[in-house]
Amino acid sequence: MQRLIGLYKKWSGKEPARVEKIPVAGSNRMYYRMTSVEDGTVVGVMGTSREENHAFVYLANHFRKNQLPVPTVLAVDDDELCYLQQDLGTMSLFDAICGGREAGGRYNQKEKQLLVKAVRELPNIQIQGARNLDWSHCYPQPEFDMDSVLFDLNYFKYCFLKSTELDFHELKLEADFRLFAKDLLSEEGGSFMYRDFQARNIMLDGEGNPFFIDFQGGRKGPFYYDLASFLWQASARYSHKLRRELVYEYYQSLQKYTEVPSVRHFVNRLSLFVLFRTLQVLGAYGFRGYFERKQHFMESIPPAINNLREILELDVFPYPYMIDMLKRLAGLPKFTPKEQLRQNRADGYRTADKNVYEAHPEDGPATFSKYDGKGPLEVRVFSFSYRNGIPEDESGNGGGYVFDCRSTHNPGRYEPYKQLTGLDEPVVRFLEDDGEILVFLESVYKLADAHVERYIQRGFTHLMFSFGCTGGQHRSVYCAQHLAEHIHEKYGVEVLIEHREQRIVERLTADSTGKCNYG
Repeated sequence: MQRLIGLYKKWSGKEPARVEKIPVAGSNRMYYRMTSVEDGTVVGVMGTSREENHAFVYLANHFRKNQLPVPTVLAVDDDELCYLQQDLGTMSLFDAICGGREAGGRYNQKEKQLLVKAVRELPNIQIQGARNLDWSHCYPQPEFDMDSVLFDLNYFKYCFLKSTELDFHELKLEADFRLFAKDLLSEEGGSFMYRDFQARNIMLDGEGNPFFIDFQGGRKGPFYYDLASFLWQASARYSHKLRRELVYEYYQSLQKYTEVPSVRHFVNRLSLFVLFRTLQVLGAYGFRGYFERKQHFMESIPPAINNLREILELDVFPYPYMIDMLKRLAGLPKFTPKEQLRQNRADGYRTADKNVYEAHPEDGPATFSKYDGKGPLEVRVFSFSYRNGIPEDESGNGGGYVFDCRSTHNPGRYEPYKQLTGLDEPVVRFLEDDGEILVFLESVYKLADAHVERYIQRGFTHLMFSFGCTGGQHRSVYCAQHLAEHIHEKYGVEVLIEHREQRIVERLTADSTGKCNYG
């Protein structure tokens, strides 16, 4: 905060008379409204990622040069970790149309006109904004490409689809995913893809004219994506009629800026991106809802499934296996995983139950290992560098898991993070914003949970998990710490954490209740 006040003083010549924190929805950036009598109000921004801040500043300056409706950047700190921007007021499009949203999608004429203004202005920033733009400044990548498409499709598969326990053939689905990705990228996308074009990121002036914010995640890509993202937002509940009208308004406006395909071709391409965006959203809702158990995202799943049903009714997609699977998914009566249902019903998981195998007359008596029934369980979690070898299991089990984190994005490649570890907030933000480590860990959690539960049932005393990366400093430390805390919070067992290369040891003691709760 002092750094931001110092920047304000350098810009204004005096400290602000008042500083007020602005609430944000899900961003790791902090926003403050800073007020003085002489200068009025400006917005101060503090972020943990220099690259992300740089992207916003560069794009904002570029867009202003092209006379686009975005905030003016007033001052930037030397290290680009904070900056000042024009205050666009407090009225967002999201707030202005709340009445229609709360009425289940029944928008009045004033609200509809605000939506029309927003979609008419979208081609301006997409096409005009792309002219002479240096894409290398975009964060975290310069272009919408095959890797980013497949990442989002697999995010849907792992964070939503598998949670439903719907039976599907993974290789057949992967083949259709690749065809789908190829079709999405079949036309060169030379426009600015806003990426997060939503009502919360559109501010309105006194005349209801839109101004755009939070475009720092934008990149080179197809213009269909933003329109699909905006009009098929699950919680907005736009009617078919209103969507058609807004698609028409966008199409007419687009013609002012570039050559456009025929209406039929445009609608067919848009349908592809609506389907893609719907799957992408379900992946996010699955992760935030099923795994993080955030109620807002759980409540967003049914309208997103309704969007999926509607787009599938078009029956125009040449991916037979994927579409068949999605139709089965859209027809499911419930979308909560069995695991969550069991957790909601359970009072807790008691370690006293030793009869973990159901008897059958033909089986004869069960035999047990020398570790059965000893209890209580202690879990040891390590981070390490592969250069120094895998940690040894000193318990005598000779078991456990070793996970290789080197397939995920490495913060250690970037100068700001070289002296930090996976315990430090900037590294945590980097990894979680990138997202690869989250998908990786969800698979780890499923394996770990099953193993811990069975070991508790059988009264085993030791279980070991190890995470390795190149230096044992960033990714492995993050993963080890999060798995250890996950196991301790969920099951209440004793967990020993050792970040070997950092020489950090921490012990999370067992719950005194002797009861291991789910969630």
